[in-house]
Amino acid sequence: MMSDEYLVECNINDDDDEDDDDDDDDYDYDYEVKKIHPSPPPPPQFSSTPSLTQCDIRDPCGLNKHLKIEFSDVVAEPASTHSYDRVWVYSGIGFESSRLWGYRCLTTLCALPLSCLCGCLFALLACMHIWCVMPCVQVFHSCLPCVRSLWMSVVNIFIAPFCSSVARCCSGIYVVFSKE
Repeated sequence: MMSDEYLVECNINDDDDEDDDDDDDDYDYDYEVKKIHPSPPPPPQFSSTPSLTQCDIRDPCGLNKHLKIEFSDVVAEPASTHSYDRVWVYSGIGFESSRLWGYRCLTTLCALPLSCLCGCLFALLACMHIWCVMPCVQVFHSCLPCVRSLWMSVVNIFIAPFCSSVARCCSGIYVVFSKE
């Protein structure tokens, strides 16, 4: 089956300027091959409209949606009490600018050391998982049938007879409650 990608669209030129007494054999057809699916956008350096590149999207999975905090999320005045309008506007400006510049200053100081520390931590976790955890899991999976048969033998030889003898001994015990 052919995909819809290569559908042919036939455009017929119906110009009013031409004579209507053309022969039936002289139709003017413009054949164009158009793709139904839109083509991918051009690379950002060739695009006429600014678009976000992968570097501009710093949280593509939305891990930190809860950190999108605005001034109205933190400070809100009820309708009954209002401060001066300029105080409210300048407070919002102060909040946003101190949040932005505080974040920038803290990331300037802490981002590189913390990213290196996180990178080392994740490298250690990956190494432990690849070279220690998964081999142990595979050994357990390969040895588990043998261990299971050994464990069933131990249960059937030692634990099951002990539990059944304790049950027979305790089966003759009756507890009677009486009021005195």
